[in-house]
Amino acid sequence: MKNLFAVSTNTYHGFTVDQALEGIAAAGFRHVELTAVRGWTEHIMPDMPEAELDRVKKKMEALGLQCIAVSGHCNLTDEARLNDFRANMALAHRFGAQYIISSTGEAHFGKDEAFTDDVLIENIKKLVPDLEKHNLKLGIEVHGEYGTGEDVARIVRGVGSDRVGVNFDTANVVYYGGKPPMDDLKNCLKDINYVHLKDKVGLDNTWNFPAIGQGDLELDKLIAHLNQHGKQVPLSIEIEFTSDYTMRDKVEGDLEVANKAVKESYNFLHAKGLI
Repeated sequence: MKNLFAVSTNTYHGFTVDQALEGIAAAGFRHVELTAVRGWTEHIMPDMPEAELDRVKKKMEALGLQCIAVSGHCNLTDEARLNDFRANMALAHRFGAQYIISSTGEAHFGKDEAFTDDVLIENIKKLVPDLEKHNLKLGIEVHGEYGTGEDVARIVRGVGSDRVGVNFDTANVVYYGGKPPMDDLKNCLKDINYVHLKDKVGLDNTWNFPAIGQGDLELDKLIAHLNQHGKQVPLSIEIEFTSDYTMRDKVEGDLEVANKAVKESYNFLHAKGLI
């Protein structure tokens, strides 16, 4: 059985949702992780007009794309943000997603966040009925203060629901946690329910996340390890390039850079017999 590979539309940060969907489909992928992160990548959002959300859904159908997940990051340490996340869960359900993804805090530019295990665990427990209502699984991303799979697994085990698991981000483990992915994997393997498949140049905290197969991480070996242990979870490719490219306003030629990286990722996986 082949793994299910998707592409996160956050790969197209700074581009339109149409450009993202068209590039992903043209590369050969058939599954997407739509991004709904306020103030960062707002490809779909709960407060968008109904007509626009319907248009995006029809666009996906026309391109032969299926939504496997929605990236709806909110600060889960802040009880005031839980209703925003509930709205993102309803949005994920609307698009037929099986997963909703969030980091523990805001995905980018979070301020005054209180990171305590107890607060996180109790807040996430309050979301479980909504996960059940929308038939979703929550993948808590390795990110920021919870920079390793082991850190996130501590929260997952505290929540104690099969609706909640670790979204293991292969590059964030290095960038935030300072650990090689294979070393951290063994500390959270049983708790993983989703993977952000992201490559990285350099085993340090430099922002350089190229196409899959163009960095220093042995991602094919990691996938094999997951499969050998019965963890055939969705693998969502996320390419965040360099900070200069990602953070600036996009200019002519930039879309071709993003499309090329997505196609190169597909070609790498195909050459390895994974897709």
